[in-house]
Parts: sequence; structure tokens; C-alpha cells
Amino acid sequence: MRSPTWIAPFAMTLTAAFLGAAVGLSAPAALASGHYDPDEAARVAMLPGWREADGTHMAALHVALGDGWKTYWRAPGDAGIPPSIDWSGSRNLASVSYKWPLPEVFEQNGLRTIGYQRELVLPIQITPRDPSAPVTLKARVTLGVCRDVCLPKQSLLKVELPNPGAPDARISRAMGRRPDTAAEAGVSAVRCQVTPSADGLEITAHLTLPRQGGKEVVVMETGNPEIWVSEAQVTRRGPTLTASAELVPPPGTPMVLDRSALRFTVLAEGRGVDVLGCGS
Repeated sequence: MRSPTWIAPFAMTLTAAFLGAAVGLSAPAALASGHYDPDEAARVAMLPGWREADGTHMAALHVALGDGWKTYWRAPGDAGIPPSIDWSGSRNLASVSYKWPLPEVFEQNGLRTIGYQRELVLPIQITPRDPSAPVTLKARVTLGVCRDVCLPKQSLLKVELPNPGAPDARISRAMGRRPDTAAEAGVSAVRCQVTPSADGLEITAHLTLPRQGGKEVVVMETGNPEIWVSEAQVTRRGPTLTASAELVPPPGTPMVLDRSALRFTVLAEGRGVDVLGCGS
């Protein structure tokens, strides 16, 4: 088992240890990145989108990445960090829901990361407190962007959402690139075995579904970002895909697992399946 490294908020994720692990460089080489311009690595904007018939609003975060740069998915893998958005200061905002498009799997120097290159369009469904009133979004966006080094990227965005607005093909395309649901992919059974381990729990999931591609990667999420989840070991026998991983809570915290919140994303050759919940 690879021991989890517990790190405090974003500022500490960009220590020399993180940078060295993320790109396979020594800490001094990774830190010698002052000549890199974060604005050339990634340009961040909000696509204002359109108002839906039910009163919600569909907008998107747009990250245009420089040549060779990448950023990360919500579950970033061995050494990445997911995008974080602080909506403090927004007006008439009740809730947001992110509609993640299918990511890519990157293998480099023995590390696996999951994310996007060239660009990320992340559709965001906005629910206003009062659908009849204007919505003003203020967003503090924090990204990790990596090439041969990793850099922090913070952006402050402000936009008043148009009503009704207009369709945006970039948002529509990103929404069309979501993983298939379990039903769409033909998942017929999901079973999990959970056993105690020295540091937390070991979970083995058996997913019955058609093969998605030559190499299938399974990403496990627990619904609790404080629980460290190891890279899943994956095997397939006929129609059954088996994935095993370890779950470790922060030190001194009891391990509580909600099976209904378990999430398994199967990624393979430009395809994906999103499976929620796991019975015994």
C-alpha cells in the first residue's frame, strides 16, 4: 500500500514534495519555475450560458490550457489536485451542480493522473434563490496546472448571468461528453466486499458490464474528500470487472463508509461509465 500523505488546503499542496511527485522531478528543479507564466499555462473565464425553462441556469467554467499544459478532474489521481471554486460574494445563488465531462488518463514516470489537456469546459448548473431576479456570480477559482513543472493558478471571476441568455455550443458539447450512466452502459450488477485493514478499510467492487476498451481504469470515490483512496487494482474476467482499493481516513478520525455514496467511474479509450452506490 502506498501511504497517504495528508495535506492541508491548497497552499500546502504546492510544496516541493507535491511538485516533485507530480512530475517526477527533484524538488529544486520543480521549484525553479519562476520563469513560467501562469497566465500562459491557463486562461480562465466563465461562459455565461442560458436560463432553462425550470428556472435554473446553465453556465460553464472555461479553462484554455497552453501547449503541453494540463489540469485535473474532480478525482485527480496520484499527484494532481482538483479544481476548487469558492462562490462567496455571489448574489441570488442557492446552489451549484458540476457536470464533469469525460477526462483523460495520463501515465508518466510511474504515476497516474486524470484530467484534461488543451481545454476544460466544465458545465455548471446554477440554481437561483429567486428565479425571477438577476444572478451575479463571483468565483475564486483555484487550479493546479502541470507540464514539466506544476504551478498554482488562481483567478477571480465576476459575471452577471443573462436572462434568458443564449445557447453556447461549447457548453452543449461538454455536456454531451459526460460518462454513460450505469443503465446506458448495460451495468447489470454491482457488489462490494468491505474488510478492515491496518489503516482503514479495503474495498473490492465487482461490476458486471460489457468491456469498455482495451485498458479499463476504475476510479473510486467515497463522497467524503477527506478519505484517501488508493489507486484501484483492476482485473476483468468475462463480463465482470473487479476493482480493489484501500480507504484511509485522516489520523484520529473513525472510518465511516456510506455505501450509497460510493462512486465508480470506469474509463477506457475515450469512453466512461458512472456507477453510483454499491450493495453487499
